[in-house]
Formats: sequence, C-alpha cells, structure tokens
Amino acid sequence: MATFKVIGIAPSPYTQRVLVVLNEKGADYFLQEIDRMGNAQKKPEHLLLQPFGQIPVIQDGDFTLFESRAIVRYIADKYEGQGPSLYGKTLEERALVEQWLAVEVEEFDSPTGAAVFQLVFGPKYVGIPTDEAIVSSSLEKLAKVLDVYEAHLSKSKFLAGDFLSIADLVHLPLLFFLVTVGNRGEVVTSRKHVKAWYETMSSLPSWYKVLSLLSP
Repeated sequence: MATFKVIGIAPSPYTQRVLVVLNEKGADYFLQEIDRMGNAQKKPEHLLLQPFGQIPVIQDGDFTLFESRAIVRYIADKYEGQGPSLYGKTLEERALVEQWLAVEVEEFDSPTGAAVFQLVFGPKYVGIPTDEAIVSSSLEKLAKVLDVYEAHLSKSKFLAGDFLSIADLVHLPLLFFLVTVGNRGEVVTSRKHVKAWYETMSSLPSWYKVLSLLSP
C-alpha cells in the first residue's frame, strides 16, 4: 500500500495540482477524501494536520506537509530521479521555475480563483448565485496578467523554458475550471500562445487521470 497519502477532495483545484504532479512523476499514492461539505477540515483531527483548516495535506510516512505549492516542490524534489524533471536540470532553470511559481501566487491565483469561485464553486457547493460584477472585474484583471504570459510564451513553450515544470502545472486546475466548467475560456483561447500552453497541459495523461476522479 502506498505510504504517500493526499488528504483533500478530488474537485479541489489545490488538491488537483498536487495529484497531477504526483501523476507526472509516476508516484505511488492514494487520495483520502474528506467530507468538505460537512466541514471535516475544521474538525480537531484535521486541524492537528493543517491548523488553518484547509486542504490539501500530504503524509509521507511520518512526514506531514500542507500548502499545495510547498507540496509540489517537495514532490518534485523527492522524485527527482523519477519521471520528467519538473524543477529543471540547472540552477538557472530552477530559478525560473521559482520565478513563475511566485508570479502564479502574486498575479494569477487571485483573479482566476475569484472568477472560478463565482462561476463554479459558489453556485455548486455553497449555494450562492454568481455575481457577474465580480466575474467581470476578475476576468479584466486576469486578461492583463495573461497578456504578459502571452508575450512570454511566444518565446518558449512553457513558463520556465521548453520543459514542463511545476510552475506550469500549478496553473492547470483553475484554468480548466474557468475554460471548461465555467465556460469563460475566451480570456485563454483568444491568446494564441496561452491557448497552446493550456491545451498542451490539459491533454496530459497525468491530467486525464485527475479528471477521472471527478463525478460527471
């Protein structure tokens, strides 16, 4: 039995980014789904693992780690000799991966996450109607971010160069929910190089494996 445990839920974009990286590495793991709707993440047993009551959390033997970006870094390092090198092969490549991981945090995550919440998770899981004003404002901010990505991706296939990295993969789940589930993909598909980047990632077998965990 796999000792690498992922605690989360399959529909969570932040759980998904961990799963797709594990899949790329061909790692042996299992997903322990919690009852998010029942607020299991706020119960004492989960708070012992994640004191802020969030997901995902991973347990690798006796080692526990939370925060999805920290987790994908750990996976890339732990399985460095297995599967593709998702952190690059040189100091310079690794630095570029870290640069774009920081860009994802500072520029991409907030507007994309806000739009996806309004379009998908709020109506489906929380029961609140979509606020189109928030969607519009968020997509306007995201468009400016993706203009920068478009210029950059016109010169390289992926964010850190011509190799797939964790910096690319952390973007994938929110992009998927925005494009495919939220049906607001024009902000992505109207940009030639951003579209090609997204389509390459969303066609990965490692991503299809993640999607297979979702209910129809």
